[in-house]
Amino acid sequence: MAVICPTVLAGNQHDYREQVERIAHFAVRIHIDLADGLFAPSKTIPLNHVWWPSGVKADLHVMYKEPFRHTKALLKLKPELIIVHAEALGNFVDFAVKAHDAGIKVGVALKPETQVGTIAPALGAIDHVLVFSGDLGHFGGQADTHLLTKVLRLKRLRKDLEIGWDGGINNQNAAILAASGVDVLNAGGYIQHAENPEQAYDTLDDLANKQNFKLRR
Repeated sequence: MAVICPTVLAGNQHDYREQVERIAHFAVRIHIDLADGLFAPSKTIPLNHVWWPSGVKADLHVMYKEPFRHTKALLKLKPELIIVHAEALGNFVDFAVKAHDAGIKVGVALKPETQVGTIAPALGAIDHVLVFSGDLGHFGGQADTHLLTKVLRLKRLRKDLEIGWDGGINNQNAAILAASGVDVLNAGGYIQHAENPEQAYDTLDDLANKQNFKLRR
């Protein structure tokens, strides 16, 4: 079963609250984008203003140049999962140990140009890999299905690895992404900008989980 994970991406507290409240009554798991204005061109709310509703699982997608300078603050939030970029600076393995000790899963995001081989040596310490096909720090982007080759390779390296996708998810590609092995579909603009966000969520969920075909692998 693929999980539809609505995305929250906000530059101020007002927008953040609006986005969270827009999805809180139907989302089981949400994806919170955090950007420092360095690794990603835009800047989101600071970590001490991050929150989510009780009973909802939260994944933190940390688009920071030096994410591990914020390890203590990130762990204090107690999310379900913390995703950092393979292209960021710092010691990922040390961070993974601290996160796992705190009962928090860790993930690594790969920008389009970053190959799976970059993280292959550390796959034993990784719970989730995010295939990034979007525009850093912005809703939208295009779902470049050529990047599905990364999903196939990752699954061959570790069958139990959870794979996420970020960028351009909509009703035209949700089924193909899920059928190709993507476990978590992080949908931003398609849900947040919809006239009826819950209906948009249900549409993606239906397409991702009730399609009548499977791709050959």
